Amino acid sequence: MVRRRLTDEEIDLWHRVAERTERLQPKGTPARPLPKPKPNRTPAPQEPPQVPRPSPAAPPSPTLSLRPQSVQMDRKAYGRMKRGKLAPEGRIDLHGMTLDRAHPVLTRFILSSQASGRRLVLVITGKGKVTRDNGPIPVPRGILRRNVPLWLGMPPLAQAVLQVERAHISHGGEGAFYVYLRRAR
Repeated sequence: MVRRRLTDEEIDLWHRVAERTERLQPKGTPARPLPKPKPNRTPAPQEPPQVPRPSPAAPPSPTLSLRPQSVQMDRKAYGRMKRGKLAPEGRIDLHGMTLDRAHPVLTRFILSSQASGRRLVLVITGKGKVTRDNGPIPVPRGILRRNVPLWLGMPPLAQAVLQVERAHISHGGEGAFYVYLRRAR
């Protein structure tokens, strides 16, 4: 590749810009590297680790949503539930609800279902609306679908819920969750 020569106008422009700038280091002073910081010998006071709790409107963190959950219930019943062979004893449909409306409705439903002795309930969230957003940052769909598992893992519902799993296709698939409840004591 052949380099072109600068024109007289470009050379003149460069000299004008160079005259207006200031050097970072004075002409005779060489730049010295900064000394390494010394380690702090006194340990900082230990505070208990703060576990961030997601707010109902906050999107779940990838670590919460990707963490595999171990099976807490009977394995035979778990297998039947995953295959859609266990019939839910109750169901709630949260389609079209806002987060502010859906959270108390879900809380009331789960706690009343446990009090009435139900073990398996179906929570239908829907898959979420498809948006035509072609921006550089992808927008995940289904705000209820993302938040319901988080709500079920936080108090007061965490004490009532034994297992949460995505529903079988015959019960709603990706748009629904099986919630296996603890026995009421």
